[in-house]
Amino acid sequence: MTNIKFGTDGWRAIIAKDYTIDNVKRVAEGTAHWLKKNNGNQVVIGYDCRFGGLMFSEVTAQVLGGFGIKVLLDKNFTTTPMVSLGVAKTHSDLGVVITASHNPPSYNGYKLKSKFGGPMVPTNIAEVEAEIPEVCSLESLPSLQELEEKGLLEYPDLEALYLDHVAANFDLDSIRQSDIVLAYDAMYGAGQNAVKKLFPDAHFLHCEYNPSFMGQAPEPIHRNLGALSQLIQDTPSINMGLANDGDADRIGLYDEDGKFVDSHHILLLLLLYMRAYKKQSGKVIITFSVTDKMAKLADHFGLAYEVTKIGFKYIAEIMTQDDVIVGGEESGGLAVKGHIPERDGIWIGLMIIEFMAKTGKSIKQLIQDVYAIVGPFHSDRDDLHITQEQKMRVVQTCQDDPYQAFGPYRVQKVEKIDGTKFWLADDKWVMIRPSGTEPVLRVYSQAPDAAEVRKILDATREAIL
Repeated sequence: MTNIKFGTDGWRAIIAKDYTIDNVKRVAEGTAHWLKKNNGNQVVIGYDCRFGGLMFSEVTAQVLGGFGIKVLLDKNFTTTPMVSLGVAKTHSDLGVVITASHNPPSYNGYKLKSKFGGPMVPTNIAEVEAEIPEVCSLESLPSLQELEEKGLLEYPDLEALYLDHVAANFDLDSIRQSDIVLAYDAMYGAGQNAVKKLFPDAHFLHCEYNPSFMGQAPEPIHRNLGALSQLIQDTPSINMGLANDGDADRIGLYDEDGKFVDSHHILLLLLLYMRAYKKQSGKVIITFSVTDKMAKLADHFGLAYEVTKIGFKYIAEIMTQDDVIVGGEESGGLAVKGHIPERDGIWIGLMIIEFMAKTGKSIKQLIQDVYAIVGPFHSDRDDLHITQEQKMRVVQTCQDDPYQAFGPYRVQKVEKIDGTKFWLADDKWVMIRPSGTEPVLRVYSQAPDAAEVRKILDATREAIL
């Protein structure tokens, strides 16, 4: 029997190995039991472009329907934020997304979304896990037709619902009348159709249905987006590049030179736009691996800020309780006030595009406006594919505090909110943390420029391996 555990963002496993119909049925039954205990009776289900998405979604619907729970299932692939918004708009009790997000194409997964339209909080996820049986108790599953006839199954258009919500919240006329020329890379993911409808004249890459993702994990980081960067460099009219991961809740961004703009900088741009231009207020929420420049900008604007463990679910939980202006994590999951408490790669891209349209400034110019307040910096991350034994040895060593230096960089202080962050001199730091969803050790660094970051990452790797 597979022991099913939810990681940083859902349960993920390799298709046909642990991610099987039988195991999905088990998770769906656990979900049903949890719903029944919490007086829930309606669920929204969506799936992205991965192999078997519709099949696994239908099985989930059949199990939930078998326990008398009404299901709203989109027949076409959708982004995770579309499901989350669908939950909130239809006043449902839960959302299920069949997705493995940015994992390699051999994976699929199962995400849970709360009635607020964001990730289910960790305490509730633990409760669902505890309800997962060893074997699904239903001897046979009702057919989809049976569920329809009983009023337990409907087929909404979650993408249309989402696009209507976009039109109501953005100045699309101003955006379309601007001189912004967009290049978009869907990474063969679920954002492709929505962005085509929003920006029919954009330059498109990897916007076809292809569950293999051509062998590339759909994570929108620079090393995976070389074709998008090159397209921008080769096409002078393009002044912005946007990419999303497989379920389009994460963002990758490029400036007019084809230079990657990381999530640290995007968060700073969002806070500048929301506070200085849109005159919004609220708390700033960032995860432990995000640049401390966000705290500096929050201080500049007189805003409270909070640092959480890594995982957007921690941000979402706070967003349901407090007035949050901007929240986000280093890995491309970002959220803003006025939308659901959910990371949304398309929505955040629209925010940056609208910022450019309203100010007439390029991304490079807007970043200089940020630097004028917080100072220039660069951040990067290495993903070390090492053995489990090596990974655990490094993690334990970090816990025991023996690292006093990494090459020439001496440690000034240590923080352990989630992983271990080593503060170095002169506004530099390095952080070590095992991934919660993949067999890798992540090493993050910040310094005033890219060359210094590379030196710190190389020195850290040499010290720990």
